[in-house]
Amino acid sequence: MLIRRLPIIPTRAIPRISYSQFHTAIVNLNKSTNSGNDHKGHDFAFVFDIDGVLIRGKKPILQAKPALEILNSHKIPYILMTNGGGVSERRKAEEVSEINQLNPPISPLQIVQSHTPLKALALHHAFNRVLVIGGDGDNARHVAKQYGFQDIIMPIDIVYNNPSVSPHHRYTQEEFDKFAQPIDVTKPIEAIFVLNDPRDLNSDMQIVQDLLNSENGLIGTKRNIHHIRNLHDPSIPIIFSNNDYVYANDYPLPRFGQGAFRIITERLYKITNGLKKHQHLNSLILGKPFKIQYDFAHHVLIDWQNKLINEDFNSEQILPILGSEPTNTPFKKIYMVGDNPASDIKGANDHGWESVLLKTGVYRDEDAIDADAAKPTAGVFNNVEDAVTTILESHGIKV
Repeated sequence: MLIRRLPIIPTRAIPRISYSQFHTAIVNLNKSTNSGNDHKGHDFAFVFDIDGVLIRGKKPILQAKPALEILNSHKIPYILMTNGGGVSERRKAEEVSEINQLNPPISPLQIVQSHTPLKALALHHAFNRVLVIGGDGDNARHVAKQYGFQDIIMPIDIVYNNPSVSPHHRYTQEEFDKFAQPIDVTKPIEAIFVLNDPRDLNSDMQIVQDLLNSENGLIGTKRNIHHIRNLHDPSIPIIFSNNDYVYANDYPLPRFGQGAFRIITERLYKITNGLKKHQHLNSLILGKPFKIQYDFAHHVLIDWQNKLINEDFNSEQILPILGSEPTNTPFKKIYMVGDNPASDIKGANDHGWESVLLKTGVYRDEDAIDADAAKPTAGVFNNVEDAVTTILESHGIKV
C-alpha cells in the first residue's frame, strides 16, 4: 500500500498559534534536548513493534519472553514502538508485561505509542481545546490529560449535549452517565486528535466532518466555502496518530485499523468540498512509517540507554522537541523488528535503521512475492527470538 506523506496543516482557526507556525518553530529550535551520554554502552539497540511481534491480540507470542530476557541479561537497550494506542503508556507497558509474564516488566519509559509524540504539543501549549477520537470508554480523555492538555472534548460529550448531532449513535444511557461531560458549545475546538480506532464510527465520522467544515471550530456552524482560498485546508487541524490500514490480532485475517478511518475521512471531506482529483484533505499523520515518529523514538531510545548505564529508572523522561533529530546518538545500528512491511519495514528503511521482518503478524510467506512491499535489510525471521539471537551473534554476543 502506498502511503502518502501529507503536509502540515496551515490553519487560521487557532487563536494562540497556528500549527504550521508551531511546526516551523519546533524544527528550528536548538537541539538542547538531545540526550546523548559520554558513558559507554552498546552501540546498537532494538525497537520492537508490539502487535504481531510480542503479542497477538491478548495472547502472547511464545518467543517474545525469551527474546526480551536475553536482551535484559546483556543490558542491551530496547523500546517498544507501536501504531496502537488509546491507553496510557503505563497501561500499555503493564498489558505487554502481563500477557508475556515478564519479570522485570516493561517500563512505561520504553513505550512509544502512535500518539506519544503529542506530549510535545502539550508541552509547548500548541492547543487549548481539543477533540479526541477513539479508544474504549474515556481512555482517550485520560491519555490527553496525562500528556498535559487541559480542555479535552470527546464525541460522546457533543452527542450528550445534543443527540440530534448523531441521530444513529450507539451510546447507551449508562455510557452517557459514566463518560459524558457537559461542554460549552460557544468555545471553539482548536484541533482534532485521532488517538485510536473509532468505537462509534458513525458519530465520530459525522462530528469530525462537522468540525473540519465548521466556522473556526465552532460546533454547529458551517464555513462559507466561497470565502476559502484553499479548500483542502480544513477549518481546524486534524492529526491522525497512525496510518495503519490493517493490523494483526488473534483473528486469522488482518483487521481494519485507523488508516481506514483516515481514508473515509478524506473521501467524505473531498466530496463535501468538491475537491479536484489532485486535491486532498491536509492533515498530519504520526506513527510509523513517518520521520517525525522515528526521530521521537530515537530520542526515547537514547534516554533509555542512559538510564540503563546509570541504573536510574526513576528519573524523569527527557522528552525531545517534536521534530528534532538526535545529533549525538550512541547507536551505530538500530534494529526495527516488525511484522508490517508498509509501516515497520518502510519506516526503518526510509530513516536509516536496520529492518527485520517477522512472520508472526501481518506478513506471511505468500506476501514475499509482493514487489511493492518494502524489503527488510536485516532479514526475515520466523519469530522475534530467532531475530534477536541471530543479530546478537552478528555483534559477537553469544547467546
